[in-house]
Amino acid sequence: MPYPTAAPAAARPSSPSHQELRSHLDSLARVHRVPGAQLAVHTGTHVISVSTGTADAVANTPFTAETAVPLGSVTKAATAAAVLLLADDGDLDLDQTVGELLPDLAGAIPEVTVRHLLSHTAGLPTGPDSDSAVGTTAARYLSAVCTARSSLFPPGTAFSYSNAGYVAAGRILSEVTGMTWQEAVAALVLEPLGIVPAFLGDAAPARPIASGHALNTATGLVRPAHQNLAPVEAPAGALLASAEDLVALGRAVIGRSAALPAGAAGLMRRPEPAADPGALADAWGLGLALFTQDGRVWCGHDGNAQGTSCHLRADPDSGVVVAFTGNSGAATALWRDIVAELARLTGIRVPTARAADTPRGPAVALPECAGTYRNGGTEYTVKLDGDGRPTLSVDGDCPIPLVCYPDLSCDLVDPATDRIEPGGRFHRDPATGVIDRLQISGRTARRTGTD
Repeated sequence: MPYPTAAPAAARPSSPSHQELRSHLDSLARVHRVPGAQLAVHTGTHVISVSTGTADAVANTPFTAETAVPLGSVTKAATAAAVLLLADDGDLDLDQTVGELLPDLAGAIPEVTVRHLLSHTAGLPTGPDSDSAVGTTAARYLSAVCTARSSLFPPGTAFSYSNAGYVAAGRILSEVTGMTWQEAVAALVLEPLGIVPAFLGDAAPARPIASGHALNTATGLVRPAHQNLAPVEAPAGALLASAEDLVALGRAVIGRSAALPAGAAGLMRRPEPAADPGALADAWGLGLALFTQDGRVWCGHDGNAQGTSCHLRADPDSGVVVAFTGNSGAATALWRDIVAELARLTGIRVPTARAADTPRGPAVALPECAGTYRNGGTEYTVKLDGDGRPTLSVDGDCPIPLVCYPDLSCDLVDPATDRIEPGGRFHRDPATGVIDRLQISGRTARRTGTD
């Protein structure tokens, strides 16, 4: 099967020089106080790759093109690709129930399928925090999360971003292949793409790795951050890779690499029914977020580990792939700024977030939204302030102002800057008309009480 390697001539972007991109990356890393970062761009015909700074601010090790960075949730794209390869080979069916493959869960989530897991439409909560999950097995983790009581909605009817769903997908991968998740992902996805495998917890990494970093507000110093992802959560966030590695993965998911069959890649990019991710993206496929930009649908994923920020975007039409890694939480802002520079230098307009919504009208009071909402062990509390405006608190944290609109969508207000950030929306029960769910940053919480 031929795999096209070039965009149509009229669609090909101009190519900035290596030095030009490196200069902008250097400058933006200093502005955002990010110790190190990588940017790799496949223009449809060739790759431009630049890196800057240090992989570890204390050891002062260089951040090179080969350095692997904790990817956080971008890992899910690799997990999904591995599962889809098994489906393509006939080793499993995407519409099989999870209980058929993991019999111990058959009674707990009888209608959840593999497809639901990969598209975050299973109705599963996100799962316990990493510190609570340390030391538990995948079977025990899932038995605690996959219960009728914790279900957020009937499978296949809505979207809620769930690490637990990918823990289940990883366990299926292990059950079908007889390998650990790490072994299966390496053999099925990474090695065929020419990626040297690296995972959180490796005792002797086979390649240089970067530390995540956090800003110490007391001293003003940026220092390495501890990665606390529990081993059981590996399929949701334990992969380390470079921007160049992510470009290779991006090429595969848009059908430009023989490492991933066209049918499997197409399923990753096809919007799944009911997968409305709210503020996260415009739609969702099997393992990939979908973003609309200038009439084109890009695919990719974002990920944040402890003190890292990593991003992948790929355009199936032109073959353009853009990947970024940064070893600081502040690198998310750097990503947005370097994408703006790419647009100015090359004409490549890369989506960093979901497309702007159509005008939603003026902000409205929504007193009926006040109440408590739960996603697994996480409690969201919506209260009205002294002026009758809603605020949101998560697990008792400081309340954040909400701005609500007539269509039940809502935005968050950054208390420090008053900047409006995309939030999510409230949902009404179609039978009663009562607000019964809240979706914030892609995670759905079911209403459990009124204020």
